[in-house]
Parts: sequence; C-alpha cells; structure tokens
Amino acid sequence: MINVYRLPLIASFVLLGACASPSKSVQVQKQAQCPISLQAGQQLILSLPSNPTTGYRWAVREEAAKVLKSLGPEVYSSAENSDLVGGDGHSTWRFQATERGEARLLLTYAQPWDASAEPAETFDCQIRVR
Repeated sequence: MINVYRLPLIASFVLLGACASPSKSVQVQKQAQCPISLQAGQQLILSLPSNPTTGYRWAVREEAAKVLKSLGPEVYSSAENSDLVGGDGHSTWRFQATERGEARLLLTYAQPWDASAEPAETFDCQIRVR
C-alpha cells in the first residue's frame, strides 16, 4: 500500500525528472553554437541568414548522414516585418539525430554558377549524437 503522505514527494520526483529531460529540438543560428551534442531522436533545426535574390544560396556539402537524417528540403522565409522585395530572410533545414556517433555538417553560401569563386560564407559544425 502507498503511504498517502509520500504521494507529494513521489509526484515532485516525477516532475523533476520530466524537467531534466532534453528538449525535442535544438535550434542553431550561429557557428559559435558548435560543436553540437544531441541525443538520438532529437531534432536539429538549422537557420542561417539568406537572401536568394542576390544569387547566393546555401548548399549542403557534407550533411552528416551517418548521424543525421534530413526531414525535408531547405525552407526559405523572409523577415516578418519586411515588405521589401529582395529583403533578407533565413534558410532553414531540419534534421533528426538517428544514431550515436560523430559527423561534420558543412554548408557553403555562394553563387552556384560561379564554381571558381570562394564561398561568401561557410557553416562548418561538428555533430555528436549520444
């Protein structure tokens, strides 16, 4: 039989355990947030500044496929308060951590038709899945 006086104590431990569990997703917007450590099943949401009207696009060069699964294509969104054509926005990718290990997630920001030019920006991040 459960002691009625201990129920609040048991409930507080259950709630404390729920608070300690990791969130279902990790949002990353800057290189400074790397390296990234995830648990299997957690989602990684990567959002980088982008303006495709300039001809520059982010391209995934190494997608860490051995530890991450892509959850769909890149999604571009413009700033909420911007009514300007050609205004800045963000490109967003969603991944899910699949299995333990380490891998590199590498993206470059360049004009795809100019293969000889260096990328304007690079996002290079080590991913660890526990």
